[in-house]
Amino acid sequence: MTDRFDGIQTFVQVVESGSLTLAAERLHLTRSAVGKALARLESRLGARLLLRTTRSQKLTEEGQSFYEHCLRALAELDAAQSALDSGRQAPRGRLRASVPLAFGHHYAAPALLALVEHHPQLEVEVSISDRAVDLLHDGYDLAVRIGSLPDSDRIAARRLGEQRMVLAAAPAYLARFGRPADTAGLTGHRGIDYAGPGHSQCWSLTDPQGRLHTVHLTARARLDDLQAVADAAIAGVGIAWLPDWLLARYVQSGQLLRVLPDHHAAPMPIHAIWPQRRHLPARTRCAIDALVAAMPPGMRPSVAPPQPTRQR
Repeated sequence: MTDRFDGIQTFVQVVESGSLTLAAERLHLTRSAVGKALARLESRLGARLLLRTTRSQKLTEEGQSFYEHCLRALAELDAAQSALDSGRQAPRGRLRASVPLAFGHHYAAPALLALVEHHPQLEVEVSISDRAVDLLHDGYDLAVRIGSLPDSDRIAARRLGEQRMVLAAAPAYLARFGRPADTAGLTGHRGIDYAGPGHSQCWSLTDPQGRLHTVHLTARARLDDLQAVADAAIAGVGIAWLPDWLLARYVQSGQLLRVLPDHHAAPMPIHAIWPQRRHLPARTRCAIDALVAAMPPGMRPSVAPPQPTRQR
């Protein structure tokens, strides 16, 4: 008896990925296997679903209609599986997560990878990058985002905590070029810029009198990894703008000193986000709880939300 669902998930993934090659990577199959699965599906249906060339692919009219029906069917199956999962104590299946680079290395990735030691039926795949993935399009179950979130009724979120940005420099650098007493004293100092996605090169600080100052130092170095920014500051390249959770260990070791410690930056929220659905799978709920527990006390929200909430 022919499996009526054979090839459907593959077909949906090919459409959403935009190519057979990318779909094969996400499904952990060969490109040839994906192509054969599509051919079998089209043969069984007696219809051409995709018009493919070496450079592009396009849904046929029948393919578009079938794709929309497949999405609804898979959503119902996903909801049914999630409902079963929610009643199980042990998370199972594959969890795909995306976490920011430095924060991922220090906190998020270790917390998520530790889950496999406690849950034998759980498989964890973590992407560590500052690229903001599209959860639905890229096929992720969970992501960690630092900063404001886009308004979307397709995404749910839970606040994990917050970070503050801090100015810092090596003791040797400050001994050579002087330690600023206020934002005006930063004039002429060397800066180290974080050149990650969506980052502004202007630094905003509020002084003890509550006045807001915007600082822009001439960058002697630009790096797209916060850890590399910290390393450059330790090497004496200049003054860096670092998150408090990353800076704390280097202040404690004496490798870096805070610059203008009585000036403060506005806190940036840290969230776990996931695709909005009726029933949250046990593996996703378990991962969110692990991320909450991994947050250092100084970064946790003052009042933790009792349940994950839908983002509005």
